[in-house]
Amino acid sequence: MQGSFVDKIRSRNFVITAEITPPKGSNPFNAIEDAALIRNLVDAINITDNNRGVMRMSPISLGKVLQQQGYEPIIQMTCRDRNRLALQSDLLGAAALGLKNFCIMTGDHVSCGDHLGAKSVYDLDSVQLISMIRKMESGFDFSGNKLEDPPEFILGAVSNINPLKKGQMLKLRKKATFGLDFIQTQAVYDTEMFKNFCKLIGDLETPIIAGIIPLKSARMARFMNANIPGIHIDGEIIDRLDMSKDPIQEGLDISCEIIKDISDICQGIHLMPVGQHLNTQKLLKQAGF
Repeated sequence: MQGSFVDKIRSRNFVITAEITPPKGSNPFNAIEDAALIRNLVDAINITDNNRGVMRMSPISLGKVLQQQGYEPIIQMTCRDRNRLALQSDLLGAAALGLKNFCIMTGDHVSCGDHLGAKSVYDLDSVQLISMIRKMESGFDFSGNKLEDPPEFILGAVSNINPLKKGQMLKLRKKATFGLDFIQTQAVYDTEMFKNFCKLIGDLETPIIAGIIPLKSARMARFMNANIPGIHIDGEIIDRLDMSKDPIQEGLDISCEIIKDISDICQGIHLMPVGQHLNTQKLLKQAGF
């Protein structure tokens, strides 16, 4: 498999990825417009899979659209919405479309989203899904039936960065036993915690891509603390946002400081703005990229 993201990951070069949310509708124009803001700035674009339980366009469909526009997509795939048949079917379909990069995750519960009567599936967990994909690559489906023309994938997983979350760290190690090409972390605000996390899993020798979410206000920081598991933004950062006359720029400054502090111990950053990538170019330039 070829591609700038794959080549950089395998050669241990620093990578920059960014996240785009599919539209809640059938027209991909806004997503294409958002991607255009980061063209030639990132190595790959993650496409979310009904993130926070909100129904949106299929990430596989948008991934193909963006691929045709010259971008390298990473398709997020959750365990929440599909059973093992549907997961395998989508993976084979994606491979037929030339989509090889996947980031596997459990997925937010549907109670967070916009379809309160929906039922979460979770037929497989993220460890089992990664195991299943590797089995498909070896030429067999989940039940052991032979596959014609087995697919090939580049697989990533997501991780909490708190070393004290022993259950999460154990789960990450279980994922790694099946072979991970990269790890994308939750948003980093505590750089010392992130450094300890990197030390803890350093023996895995898996490229770590640090999550970055630029804050826009103290209110946003407090909301994330209260509602997003695994996120902790300390009072000093919140105070800086509270006191700033330009909280959006202050948020970019904070993200820039974090990037500069951790860029020598990870293999990349993953940018997850709330909204469009209106400030991504500015942030990357400020951070020295």
